[in-house]
Amino acid sequence: MVSLERRFEAEGLVPPEPNLRPDEMVARATSMIGTLRARQADAEAAGRLLEVTHEEFMQAGFYRIVQPRRFGGYEFDLTTYVRVMMEIARGCPSSGWVLALVSGHPIMLADFSDRAQIEAYGDDGDYRCPSVGSPVPVKPEKGGYRVSGAWDYASGCDVSTHAMVSGLTPEPDGSMTPRLMLVDRCDFEIIDNWQMIGMQGTGSRRVVVKDLFIPDYRTAPIVMWRGERGAAVHPNPMYNGRKASYFAIELGAVIVGAAKGALDIYDEICRGKSMRFSPKQRLFESHEFQQYYGDAQTKLDSAEALLLKVTEGYLEACKSHQETNQGFSEETDRRLFAAAQEACRLAWDALEIIFTTAGTSAGAKQSQLARIYRDASVQKTHFVEQRSRTAVNAARLHFGLAPLTPF
Repeated sequence: MVSLERRFEAEGLVPPEPNLRPDEMVARATSMIGTLRARQADAEAAGRLLEVTHEEFMQAGFYRIVQPRRFGGYEFDLTTYVRVMMEIARGCPSSGWVLALVSGHPIMLADFSDRAQIEAYGDDGDYRCPSVGSPVPVKPEKGGYRVSGAWDYASGCDVSTHAMVSGLTPEPDGSMTPRLMLVDRCDFEIIDNWQMIGMQGTGSRRVVVKDLFIPDYRTAPIVMWRGERGAAVHPNPMYNGRKASYFAIELGAVIVGAAKGALDIYDEICRGKSMRFSPKQRLFESHEFQQYYGDAQTKLDSAEALLLKVTEGYLEACKSHQETNQGFSEETDRRLFAAAQEACRLAWDALEIIFTTAGTSAGAKQSQLARIYRDASVQKTHFVEQRSRTAVNAARLHFGLAPLTPF
């Protein structure tokens, strides 16, 4: 039997639809908006990505958008990825969140060893993987680490093939190095502790690992998040850049898409609802609501344009880094990070206009606007979205000072 390593050296894998184009992938996402919107309540009640939606995502190839071609993916650029995620989140923010994270993490897996990636993608390229922080102490053993621990907020763990958990490994000088560790689905347990006011449909549950040996080659230092290149297995520079700002792009695509979904609903409300007082014109005929809608639309247009510009800047920095080993400084990373956060702020500002002017009925428990608003409230709590921290660190780097935090 030919080993996986030798097979990949010889031929690699072929994606399910070798001739699929990026624009066709985006069109598939757009075509699902109505279906996903109709399933929002069911996803929220189920507390996870619906199985039918997961199967449709697989058939559409969404999980393979940025997966390396060598490993059976489409290796489309990040702009295509962002556009797809915005469209999916426009239909269902929770489903978009799951898809963005588990399909976006091939960018992180690229920093692992070649052997780890070959094992992860297997013989069919089927790979979906959440990543969870909050490292726990692990015990070094010959050739690897002995791991036991629990990690919360593993978005999409129910539909994943793997999980990246984090551990602290002792160094000879007494310091501790945070590391990501790749764990197969059969080696972790899922605990349903995700009971939140929003984003309930993400299934961001706790994963638990008990007394598991993880070989060293299936780990990667988390310092890669601060910019050191990892294994550099792939020639495409998209895989070999800094990672902090990439996380903001991942989440930003979902947040902007979710707010665009709210604007869709607001459009329907403005067309179908009348003013409370004379003249009894429909809302869209009122100067007041034209102002509301126009302001929200402008903020969302700006948010989308900014996020796509950040994505282009990220890819340019990756390319420059690979060609010259310059151009993707830590300051560049933080500035891209902060700009992506600004795109999210614009989207949330638009949502605030929409929700507060749509009428009291928008606050009903089963209202789609209420669901998006609740989702946004939970999105804002993510540590990647803390704008003040990023702004301070970007400024400190500009003035030659060390950042105060890793993010």
